[in-house]
Amino acid sequence: MHAMLIETESTPNPATLKFLPGRAVMETGTRDFASPEEAEASPLASALFSLGDVTGVFFGRDFVSVTIAPGAEWSDAKPDVLGIVMDHFLADVPLFNAASAGFSVPAEDEGFADDPADADIIEQIKELIETRVRPAVANDGGDIVYRGFDKGNVYLKMQGACAGCPSSTATLKNGIESLLKHYVPEVTAVHAV
Repeated sequence: MHAMLIETESTPNPATLKFLPGRAVMETGTRDFASPEEAEASPLASALFSLGDVTGVFFGRDFVSVTIAPGAEWSDAKPDVLGIVMDHFLADVPLFNAASAGFSVPAEDEGFADDPADADIIEQIKELIETRVRPAVANDGGDIVYRGFDKGNVYLKMQGACAGCPSSTATLKNGIESLLKHYVPEVTAVHAV
């Protein structure tokens, strides 16, 4: 069992502390959890919310920030939060449940089984997303991941900053849709999943 030093940093908000595990937390983008329901996507976020005083969890590139409820004291909450964060990173378990990771290959029954006959089209779509779409979105603190192609429909997963705001999703969807249709005539529509 390795001992692990997790540093904490205060933030402008006294209710929020940053915990730095000394390693990457999110490879790309960020992720914000504002409720226990949202936190169900991540075992670490769920564990933090289960403490009861935690009202917000945010994953950054190399930190986890945790917000506690009004009236709660960090002097009480900090040892528990530290314990959970430390256990998580020592156990080296995934940050997200497989179903919501975004990088996992969707199960066949989700209707995203890529047809081998479409391999060339899918290759083009992925290439465009990597080279043109993701760099543009990364500036906004979000990410977009390819999820599937089926009968002209491209399925993309919005993450981080892109996931929360309908306006950006709309602009993004239209922008990405016209981009993909332009280069890959087989594409008829783009869907966020």
